[in-house]
Amino acid sequence: MFGPIKPVLRVYQRLFTRDGELVRAIAGITGSSPDNLRLYKLALTHTSFARQAAAGKLETNERLEFLGDAILGAVVAEHLFKKFPYEDEGFLTEIRSRIVNRESLNQIALKIGLNLLVKVDTSSHSMRHKSVNGNALEALVGAIYLDKGYDDTRHFILKKLVKPHVDIHNLVSTTANFKSKLIEWAQSQNLDIRFDIVKRKQQGNTTEFTSEVQIDGKPIAVGAGLSKKKADQAAAEKALQFLKIE
Repeated sequence: MFGPIKPVLRVYQRLFTRDGELVRAIAGITGSSPDNLRLYKLALTHTSFARQAAAGKLETNERLEFLGDAILGAVVAEHLFKKFPYEDEGFLTEIRSRIVNRESLNQIALKIGLNLLVKVDTSSHSMRHKSVNGNALEALVGAIYLDKGYDDTRHFILKKLVKPHVDIHNLVSTTANFKSKLIEWAQSQNLDIRFDIVKRKQQGNTTEFTSEVQIDGKPIAVGAGLSKKKADQAAAEKALQFLKIE
């Protein structure tokens, strides 16, 4: 009468072992053991795997990714706001973007070993998507937020991701100044260059400026921004692209 018990026990033992390994892996990455393991399993489930495993039932990490993206951006924005009290909004936006862009998140995900935990259908084309690991990292942030709250999530982002894996000093020193680069190129070619604000568009209390860059009197590109400086930078960036200057 007790025949079926052993096979059932073996199934539970395997499940317990796998869950235990996952808990230890997550604790190693985040610094604390999960309270709600299901959230983390979901964060590590790519759409391709969910479709394969559940015949179309879309329990994937995409919603957690959406949440984690917002929280990650907010935490990094607050950190930069306090770290650089005299820099303007454009500078802060540029540095934040370089920290949380897809390429940066993919690299960080690989460094912390998150790629080893992501469930993805390797038989599909999903492995060609370079953003799988970065998306999972955002989803992990979302899972930590729902499981542990904002303070623990903020600690994870700053202490486990940004501080050990992001060289902010290097980012600041290499932040592109498109206008300076274009002017330097024009001078090296003995060409005259000028930037003109050709349009102002009032939108409530804000003004959008449109800048036109001319080289030897010939219009090359235009760019828009909420300040003359940003408009010049946007125009210079487009001019560099048009002139194929790297």
